[in-house]
This record gives sequence, C-alpha cells and structure tokens, in this order.
Amino acid sequence: MAQGVSEYLTTRELAELLRIKERKVYDLASSGEIPCSRAMGKLLFPRHAVEAWLAESSSGYAPAASIQGPPVVLGSHDPLLEWALRESRCGLATFFDGSLDGLDRFARGEGVATGLHLFDPETRSWNVAAVQSRFARQRIVLVEFAWRERGLMVAAKNAKKISGIAGLKGMLMVSRQPEAGSQRLFEHLLGEAGLTPKDVSFAAPARSETDATVAVREGTADAAFGLKGVAAQFGLVFVPIVRERFDLMVDRRGWFEPPMQKFLDFCRTDSFRSRASNQHGYDASGFGRVHFNGA
Repeated sequence: MAQGVSEYLTTRELAELLRIKERKVYDLASSGEIPCSRAMGKLLFPRHAVEAWLAESSSGYAPAASIQGPPVVLGSHDPLLEWALRESRCGLATFFDGSLDGLDRFARGEGVATGLHLFDPETRSWNVAAVQSRFARQRIVLVEFAWRERGLMVAAKNAKKISGIAGLKGMLMVSRQPEAGSQRLFEHLLGEAGLTPKDVSFAAPARSETDATVAVREGTADAAFGLKGVAAQFGLVFVPIVRERFDLMVDRRGWFEPPMQKFLDFCRTDSFRSRASNQHGYDASGFGRVHFNGA
C-alpha cells in the first residue's frame, strides 16, 4: 500500500470511484454485492477487496483462484450446524457473526466455509444471488444444509397480541446485528407488512439465535425473529412466518481436506438425521444438494 493511501474507502470515496450515487453504494453493501466492513456505525470498504471485485466484474476476467482459508466456519449461527461441527469432532473452528459478515471474511480468506440464509426479493430465492454476485469466478460450491422454519418467538403473556408481523407495532423486539441475514429478512418483511423499523422498538442486538431467544425468555423483550427449534427448546410461543434455506458456501480445495470431509461424512449418518428430524422446524433431507458452483 502506497504511503498516504488508506486501506479502506468511505462510502463517499467509493461512490466517486464508481461514479454512482452514495445511495447505490448502500444498496450494494446491503445486498452483499460489494465487500464491506462495519465499524462505529459506518461502512468501510477494504481497498484490496474492492479492486478484486472490480476486476472480477470486468469482461474477459479469468477465473480467480480461491484463497485457502484456515479451518474455520464463518457466517450465520445455526444450532444444528454448531452441534454437528462439535459432535463430528472434525476440528473445524467457528466464528459466527452473521451471513454478510461471513461473506466478507470468506472473501478475505479468513475461513474455509460460511453459513448463509440471505433472501433475494427480486428472485424470491435464497443465497444464490449473493454468492453469484461476488464469488462466481472463484472456486467455491454452495450446498444445502437444511431448510428451517423462522418466525416470531413470543413470550406467553403476549401470545394473543402478536399473531404476525403487523402485530409487532409498538412492541419491543430483539434485534440482530446488521450483518445477520435474519435482521435483513425481518426488515424486508416489516416493509411487506406496511411497517418500518421505526414502528418497532428494538432491544440491544443479540449475536446468535440462542441469545435472541434468551432475551425473550427472560422478559427483556416482547418477541424475537428466530427459529422454531430454539423457541421450542425455551418454551416460547412460536408464530411461523417463513421457511428459509440455510446453505454452506465452501472453498473447493477445503472441501477435500480431512476436516471438511469428516464433517460431511458425519452429516450423512443416522445420528445427524435423527437429530435434525427431532429438532423442531428443520428439514435436512436435501443436505448436500448443490445450488451453485463457482468457476
């Protein structure tokens, strides 16, 4: 990096570089199409990642070699995935901090796989649009982990008040971090119900599915947008809203390494299938189905 050149671009600097409006930059970041980081409430764009993104977007660009990351699974927190990684004794570590965070970290070579549940409103589909826009020219594979039921986890005292998204007006919700796919989906569903984030009060962000559930169970919030399986575990009322697909994007070289192979083998066992079928709201019958293959 040349002296005096910042490692990160601001929203304004990137807008000037791309010759677009700042609003479009926010849209690109929100959709996961452009690599970004969030610090102190501001969006920052790693210069080297932006340059790579621009190169990939250029016509005639050759397929990019994937960056061999350490044996870490990034992205969105999923209780069944967390259990399977631990139970398989595969040696893969975890750093779960949201789908969008996982995409950014994967692009920087910080992991071998990342968990995703990103909804694309235009195609009404899961994960492929976000992966294709950033990693189409990299040697990755997007495979299905499981379908999950997501909805409103509600304390029993509020069960009659909250029967859907529209019933959240004026309620105190557990929010998730901005990088979480669930927060992005929740805000989209609010809009479809004719509400905005200002119509709902938000408690401090929970950084995992379990933390969000605990907040409702302990009475520090009226509801959370979470998984049926976790709601059942904590004895909360569950209002079904959407069925989502949770996928794993995996580096193709890492796919054939012993840790990932040990994990994949475990996910094909009766033990895993039994756990998935007994955990409310999961359907893992399509585990391993390929939904996208990079260059």
